[in-house]
Amino acid sequence: MQQGGRNTNEKIETGIAASRAPLSGTVKVGRIVRSAHIAKNPETGELVTGDIECQARQVFSNLRQALEAAGSTLAAVVQIQVYLIDRADAPGMNKIYREFFAPPFPVRATVVTELLSPGIRLEILATAVCSLD
Repeated sequence: MQQGGRNTNEKIETGIAASRAPLSGTVKVGRIVRSAHIAKNPETGELVTGDIECQARQVFSNLRQALEAAGSTLAAVVQIQVYLIDRADAPGMNKIYREFFAPPFPVRATVVTELLSPGIRLEILATAVCSLD
């Protein structure tokens, strides 16, 4: 969408329960889609607790759903930022990551940090580029 000659964010309705925080989970500007996720049940919005593999699977499933709603796919992801609360979770996250992504993998940065929601082991921010079709 353009307004006054400038691109503006288009909030994508993904079917994933909205956050109570003042944010959009997935936006599109032109061909670029940006989407952020934690491990939450897409229908209820309740946090999905469990080990890193359980949470990572939910996070990447939610990302796939959001991208499809935006007219994109996981194959169109060019960059992912991963935030973990424990570096020991990296191998488990990588195992699930490989279930959702294949070579050539997106560019990725992984950071160990504290996250806002108790019980959440990871958060991601992904950027995808939609095709011209």
